[in-house]
Amino acid sequence: MIALAWSGGKDSMMALHALRRRGERVAVLLVTLNEAFDRVSMHGVRRSLIHAQAAALGLPLYEVWLPHPCPNEIYEQRMGEAVRALMDQGIRRFAFGDLFLEEIRAYRLRHLLPLGAEVLFPIWGEPTHDLVRRFLALGFRALTVCVDGNRLGPAFLGRTLDLGFLADLPPEVDPAGENGEFHTFVYDGPGFREPVAFTRGEQVYRDGFWFQDLVPVTVPALPVLPRKGSL
Repeated sequence: MIALAWSGGKDSMMALHALRRRGERVAVLLVTLNEAFDRVSMHGVRRSLIHAQAAALGLPLYEVWLPHPCPNEIYEQRMGEAVRALMDQGIRRFAFGDLFLEEIRAYRLRHLLPLGAEVLFPIWGEPTHDLVRRFLALGFRALTVCVDGNRLGPAFLGRTLDLGFLADLPPEVDPAGENGEFHTFVYDGPGFREPVAFTRGEQVYRDGFWFQDLVPVTVPALPVLPRKGSL
């Protein structure tokens, strides 16, 4: 059984797709949430929309709550507690949608291997321009929910991720935003029981980043994986 680190964006979605194609069992999506805003860390997507997305994919969530701002030692403490709790429930394998950042990969291995966990990187090393084009060819649908204001302007915010978006990116911006240039929310595609319904809300500039609020149309009931018990 696998716990997949989850943001709701294209990279974690492609990691899920890759694992499912291999016949692996993803048991739970591991998501970090901002205590101050009740939203997904960094991406800024409402918790209720991540619940709707997980419900559409037929998977439970395991929530890790982080303060804002979050010192690294608190992040490591709470993530360590989450990993240990999931391992107590029989999960030994943890997967991530990282693509090429060696320091991030080394960081995850350094913290997880001593706990006895197996660490998976199902889309590691795939050229990012190929990955995004394959994402689109598979029929996934996504839009940008966060852009780094130092690398991209607000004109890229709230846009559909498509070939036109990729063509408009400055040459120094990674096509998958792997350096943090932009983040996405996937609302439909292979594996979805139905599209996630939402409307676009306001756009907000905060701490150097532009955020596109997405307002859910309906909020399904979704069980959150208990912190104690079995899968």
